Parts: sequence; C-alpha cells; structure tokens
Amino acid sequence: MANDYDIAVIGAGVAGLNAAIAAARHGTRTIVIDMLGAGGQVINVDRIDNFPGPSEGMSGFELGPMLQMQADEAGVEFALDTIEIVSKTDTGFRIAGADLDLNVGAVIIAAGSAKRTLGIPGETEFEGRGVSHCASCDGPLMRGKDVCIVGGGDSALDEALALVPHAARITVIHRGPRLGASAALQAKAREASNIEVRLNTMATAVRGEGGVNALTVRDLSTGAEDDIPCHGVFVYVGLEPNTSFLGDTVTLAPDGRIVVDLDMQTSVPGIFAAGDIRDRSVAHLAASAGDGVTAAIYAVRYLAEQGGNTQQAELLFAAVASAG
Repeated sequence: MANDYDIAVIGAGVAGLNAAIAAARHGTRTIVIDMLGAGGQVINVDRIDNFPGPSEGMSGFELGPMLQMQADEAGVEFALDTIEIVSKTDTGFRIAGADLDLNVGAVIIAAGSAKRTLGIPGETEFEGRGVSHCASCDGPLMRGKDVCIVGGGDSALDEALALVPHAARITVIHRGPRLGASAALQAKAREASNIEVRLNTMATAVRGEGGVNALTVRDLSTGAEDDIPCHGVFVYVGLEPNTSFLGDTVTLAPDGRIVVDLDMQTSVPGIFAAGDIRDRSVAHLAASAGDGVTAAIYAVRYLAEQGGNTQQAELLFAAVASAG
C-alpha cells in the first residue's frame, strides 16, 4: 500500500519550512505538521538579525509567512496537530496525533524547543499576569512601567531592546559573571539609557497581588536578597527540546536533543532532525535553515534508495552539486 506522503516534516519553524520547501522542490509529496501553524515561535520575535535578509533585520511576523508562501508554491501541504507517535512500519513510518494518523516514507523532525522556566515561586501563578516569554507581544502593556528580564543570552537582550520604547526601566538579571549575548547586542544594550544589567544575580521569587509588583533576587557573591519593584518579568533562560513525544524511538543526547550525523540522520534510518532540536545545534536561524535543507536532500536520497533507485539518488546529488 502506498504511503500517504513521501515526507512528513514535524514542525513549521525555519528549519521545518526550509526542509519542506527543499523536499517538495525535489518532487516529493510533503506535509508539514505543527501545533501552532507556519512560522512556529519565530512569529513572536520582534527583530531577527541572525537570518540573511534586509540589513535592518525583519520581524518573525514577516519571515514566517514568507517561508509559508514559498512552501505553498512548492506544493507543500500543511496540517495543525500535535504529533504523539512516530513508529516504524513495513513501508516507512507511522506518525499520529490527536487528529492525524498517516503513513509516510521518511520523517524530518524539526519541532524546535520550548522556553525553559525558572521554577521559582510565583512564576506559574503570575503567568500571563506579568510573567511573560514574549516582550514583543506584551511590551506595549508595560508602557511607562519598570520590568525585569531574566537571562543573559541573545534572546534576553533582543527582548530587552524590544522593550526599550515602552518600559521606563529594564533590569536584566543574569546569574553569570558576564553576559553570553553577542558583542553587537551588548553594545546596543549599553547605548540604551533605560537598560541596567545586574550580573551574578539569581531570581528567587515573583511577588505580587493580582499582578506582578516585584522580583526577588539573590546576589550570588554575598547571598543577600532584595526586591526589585517591577510590573513585568520576562524570562529567557534557555530552551528545552520538544522531544518527549519520541520516547526511545531515536537516540537522544543527555540534554534531550536528538543525536544526528552530518546528513542530519538520526539513529533510525529514514528519520532526520533539523534545527535547535538536534544535538550540537548553534541555535541560529540561518543554521536551522541549512539543517532543514540538508535533512531534506538526504531524506529524498533515502527514499530513492529505499525504492531501489540508486541511480536516481546519485543523479539527485549530482544535480545538487552542479547547482552550487
């Protein structure tokens, strides 16, 4: 029995959409499945600087639909669902969720990561009432107010800069002795008159009544605690890979990310992974796009070889090589 699709891409972020575009352009029947829709979490990013494009950057709201349009034009199909099962079958793989139950020839996992939480008192209680993971979404609600950003990487400073036009004062809390963000972002943060950085400092509790009114922090050098008055706490302390649905289907690294080889193939032939869900990803959008294309090319080659058409697989790679 023929499979429903040649390739299923799980995840509609930059990695997944680029994988789908490349796969469809090589003549495969390709479907993208995501719980949020095309663009994934990048839709909420106010300004993207780590992806080729205009020198002034672009928003995730622009990038996501642009990639979806390219995928549509390539013939990619889309479905909304949360995949819960990936298993081997006689003809390929079964993927199933709340609504879908499909048989496919190959799978590209590009489900990305979820934002890590702090796990401190008050964080869950005030989620959506002052605690947020999206400054570009909730920034206008903080106009003229004091806010805290917890984190010291690119995402933290990106969102701090997104808050600059809105918030009265932005305090960046980072538990390390130095920020991990790029030098360019740190320079922009230093230029902003309403951004203050507190290093060697750990958030210990979110406080308030009805809404956030303070963040309790501890100085890791002295152990002293104090409250920073604020109306918003924006959390950017890293990412957790969305791999729980895989169980022991493929080999995972100790941090839960998917182990792949240079072809983006996992421990199971026919299952590939791309983007920041894979082990040793640099978590930049440009790199994720490249991962997606690599996974797609090798998935198409895998299908050709499974069909006994080794010549087609070699012709594919000859065409890719000649294109540059």
